[in-house]
Amino acid sequence: MKIYIDGEYYDKENAKISVFDHGLLYGDGVFEGIRIYHKRVFKLREHIERLFYSAKAILLTIPMTQEALCQAVVEACRANGLDNGYIRLIVTRGVGSLGLSPNSCKKPSVIIIANEIQLYPREFYEQGMEIITAATSRNLVNAVNPAIKSLNYLNNILAKIEASNAGCEEAIMLNSEGFVAECTGDNIFILHQGKIFTPPLAAGALYGITRNTVIELARQEGFTVEEKNLTRYDLFIADECFLTGSGAEIVPVVKIDKRIIGEGKPGKVTRQLEAKYHELTKVSGEPI
Repeated sequence: MKIYIDGEYYDKENAKISVFDHGLLYGDGVFEGIRIYHKRVFKLREHIERLFYSAKAILLTIPMTQEALCQAVVEACRANGLDNGYIRLIVTRGVGSLGLSPNSCKKPSVIIIANEIQLYPREFYEQGMEIITAATSRNLVNAVNPAIKSLNYLNNILAKIEASNAGCEEAIMLNSEGFVAECTGDNIFILHQGKIFTPPLAAGALYGITRNTVIELARQEGFTVEEKNLTRYDLFIADECFLTGSGAEIVPVVKIDKRIIGEGKPGKVTRQLEAKYHELTKVSGEPI
């Protein structure tokens, strides 16, 4: 495996950053998770744009143009000979002092890891998965805004631990008002009475690239898609439920907090959107 760090490639064993990097010390940085399908980087420019938005929000200047970073990602995939896989693109604040101030960090670091991935077991896609609601609330929008895809993921990790302790892979996170925000690493959708619903960004949902893609595909298929505040009750009475994310793609949910969703198996609409999504990944993306 060849890992890109600030313009150079390193073997996995030699790919290192300083212990004084504020990305390590304080989670000060931003990242993107991007998929590779059939020698194409899927939605690359959308991911790069979101990365730059996240960086701007935390006053982090990425030391490359968007075009140069796109090219670096493609070259990293090429260097690793990947046809299908996953890219973790990271920009840290860089090396600084032990103090919190980012002013001591003179040069941000850019890291690109291109590798294979299998986020969830195959049976989850075939049979559906069970999830729970976490007691850990989503970060407040005026604290650490969930729209910023930052390296500080402790909020999500705490909820992920709850899911693991309950024997599940994922957990729903509610915002401070009790509305559904998203899951620890995925956006959430439900189908009820023929309409598709997903939490709005204002509820604490990440501006998901896969989320947006699925909304577009659903509307192309003739479905009404609404972004509205959802409660746990709305999830419990849903006809179908599924999660979306770059790593997860589209994964059906068949049980929430021990309540069976719909018929307790992946629904027809979920399967329809899965098929359309997979068709899109075969023909869309930046060629490697």
